[in-house]
Amino acid sequence: MREVSDVQLGHRLAQLRERSGMKQAELARKVTWSPAVLSRIEAGERTLSDDELATLLKTIGTDEAADLAAVLDRNWRHLPRPTLDHPDQHLLWRAEQMATALEDAGNVPEAPAAFRTRLDEYVKEISRLAALLLRREHQIAFIGSIGIGKSTVICRATDLEIAGPHGRSVPVLETGGGGVTLCEVHLSRGPGHGIVVEPRPHDDIRSDVEDFVDQILQSRPAVVDEDGTPAVPREIERAIRNMAGLAPKRVKGADGKPVRTDPAKELAAEFPERRDLVVEVLTRMGLHRRDRRDEWHSPTLSATPLEWMKSTFEQINNGRHPDFALPARIDLIVPDLLEVDDLDVRLIDTRGIDQPSARADLEALLEDPHTVSILCSGFNDAPSQSIQHLLRRARDINNTQIDSNASVLVLARPDEALAVKDEAGSRAETTEEGYELKDEQVRNAFTPYRLSGISTFFFNALEDEPEGLRTFLRERVTQTRDEFQRQLDDVLGRAEFMLENAEQEQVQAVQREAGRLLATWIKQHPTPAPLSGHVHDALLNEIERAHAASVNAAVRREGEWRSLSYTHQLGHGARKAAVAALQDSVTGFTDLCRTLSDPDSMPEASELLSQAQQLMSTAYDELLRKVQLTGLTLYRDQLREDPEFWNNNAGEWGQGPGYINRVLRRNREWFQQPQRRDLEDQLAAVLEREWRTVLERVEAIFGQA
Repeated sequence: MREVSDVQLGHRLAQLRERSGMKQAELARKVTWSPAVLSRIEAGERTLSDDELATLLKTIGTDEAADLAAVLDRNWRHLPRPTLDHPDQHLLWRAEQMATALEDAGNVPEAPAAFRTRLDEYVKEISRLAALLLRREHQIAFIGSIGIGKSTVICRATDLEIAGPHGRSVPVLETGGGGVTLCEVHLSRGPGHGIVVEPRPHDDIRSDVEDFVDQILQSRPAVVDEDGTPAVPREIERAIRNMAGLAPKRVKGADGKPVRTDPAKELAAEFPERRDLVVEVLTRMGLHRRDRRDEWHSPTLSATPLEWMKSTFEQINNGRHPDFALPARIDLIVPDLLEVDDLDVRLIDTRGIDQPSARADLEALLEDPHTVSILCSGFNDAPSQSIQHLLRRARDINNTQIDSNASVLVLARPDEALAVKDEAGSRAETTEEGYELKDEQVRNAFTPYRLSGISTFFFNALEDEPEGLRTFLRERVTQTRDEFQRQLDDVLGRAEFMLENAEQEQVQAVQREAGRLLATWIKQHPTPAPLSGHVHDALLNEIERAHAASVNAAVRREGEWRSLSYTHQLGHGARKAAVAALQDSVTGFTDLCRTLSDPDSMPEASELLSQAQQLMSTAYDELLRKVQLTGLTLYRDQLREDPEFWNNNAGEWGQGPGYINRVLRRNREWFQQPQRRDLEDQLAAVLEREWRTVLERVEAIFGQA
C-alpha cells in the first residue's frame, strides 16, 4: 500500500510529464488511455494500480520518472517522508537509512552505555539537520535604513514595475524619501495577483490614535522629541488621518496664496478632552467596517494586474481603502516571482531602520536559518552604522547564522563609484574599479565582526540590468541549502565511520584516551564564569540610542513597541551575559578537540572528537536560547505587574529637555531594586544548571569499550 496520496502522486506525474516536454494528450495516446482518464489521474481523482503506474513511468521515459518507482517503495521510520518532488530526496533517504542503522546498533544487548549515547546523539543530530533540509520555504529579507531604496530594488529584481512618465519604470511598491510603508511587506507566489492583509489588533490601533491625539492637542506642549522627530511616525499619522477623514487641506486664500488647514486641529477644538477626541477619531475611522482581509485582481478590470496592484497597495498602505484597517503586514501575491530550484521563496521588504537601534523583528530574521538577510546600504556610507550595530549585537549573542546567511547589497547612484579614491588619492577610472575599491573598504569594515569574507553586490537601480542582482539573490538562497546539505552529509559520514570502526580495538583504545582527556577538561570547567554587568544593560543602551518618541511609544505600551521592545532587549541581555560567561570555555573545548584530532596527535579519535565538538556547539546554542527565553520571561511578569512604573515613565513626556535621561534614571532605579537583583541571581542559577547539563551530555559519549 502506497504511503502517498493520489493527489501528491498525480501532481508528481504531471510534473514529470511536463519536464519531459510531453503534452497530456500525447502521453494519453501513447499509453492508449483517454485524455480524460489521464487528467483525473494527474488531478488525484483516480487511484493508479502498480501496473498502470509502471506503464506511465516507462512511457515518460526520463531518469526522474524511472527514479519515482524506487522513491515510492521507501519506508520512512525516523524522518518525515519528503514530498515526491523534494530536491534532496536521496540525501534525506541516506539520512533515514543511517538513522535506522544507528538504532539497530543500539539495540544490541552488549552495546556499552556510552556507545548507545553516541548513537542516540547522532540520531538527534541527523533529525535536526534533516528538518532544516526538509523545509523548502525560504525568505530573502531586505534590511536597511529608511529611504535607502529597498522597495525599489525589490521591484527591480522581481519585475514588479509598470511604465511611468519619461519612459522610466515605476515600482509597484510605494516609494519615497522614507517613512512610506506602514509595515513589513511580503512578496510570494500564488494563483493570481492579490493582496492579503494581516490587520493590526484594535488595541494597538487605539494606542496609535492616542499618540496621534496627544500630538494634536495643544495642551500637550511636547509634540516632537528632542531631535524634532514627530511623536507619531509619519506613515502612521498619514494613515490615521486618511481613515478618519482628517487629512490636511490646501486652499487658496484671499491673496491667492495656498493656505493649509488641519481638520484634526479643528476637531480638537470641538473635542478638547483627550478621551473624547480619541473616541471621536476612532469612530470616524470606522474600524468595525474595515474587516476585509484580501483582494484579488479580476480580468474584468480595465487596469493591468500590476497597475491594479500598485493602486490598491497604495490605498491600503495610506489608509485610503475603505475596507481595510491599519495593516500589521501586507502580502503581495503574484504568479511569477524569483525562482530558485524547487524551493518556495518569498521576499520581505522590512520596515526601514530610522535609527541605529536593535529591533526584535530584524534580529529574529538574522537568527532564522531559512532567511537570507540582505543588508542594504547606500554607496557612500556602506556599511551603514545601523547595519554594523545589528551585526555587533549578533556577535554579542553568538548568532552564527550571520556567517552563512548574511550578505551585503550596496545601492549605488550614478557617478558615485567614479568618486572613490584609492590609497594614492587617485579617482577610479571606471565604475567597476570604483566598486572594487569600495568593496575592499566594506570588507575591512566587517573585519571586527569576523565577516570580511561576506558576499557583496553593487547595484544601481537607475542604470543596471536586474539579472545580475537576481543571480546574486538565487546564489544566496542556494548557499544556505548547500550548507544544510554539507552539514548533514558530514554527520552521515562520521556516523558511518563510527559504525564501521566500532569493533577495532586500536580505535577504541585511542578514543578512550581522548575521552579521558576531554573528561579531565570538563572537570576543570564545572561552572560558568560569574555574570559581568547586568541583564538590563542592553535595554538601557538601546533606550539611550533611541529617539525619544520611540521610547515614549514603548513606555505607553508597557514596554512593547515595534522599534523598542523591553522584553526582547532583556532576553538579548541575558543571552549576551551567558555568552560572556561561557564563550571562552566553549572555545577552549573546541580548540582542544581540534588539537587532539590533528594527524600528529590522535587521528583515530577524530570522529569521536568531531562528534564531541558538534555536540558541544549544538548544546551550547540550545543553552543560549533557553537563557534568552528565561531572561525574557523572568522580567516580563514583573514589568506587567507594575503599572506605576509605566505611569511614572509616561509622565516624563512633555516635561522639557532631558526626557531620555529622566527615563533612563527611572529605569535604572527600577532594575536596581532588590526584587530585580533576585531575578539576576535566578538567571545565574539557570545558567549554571544548564551548563552542567551540557557538560553531562557531552561527557556521556566518552568511555566506550
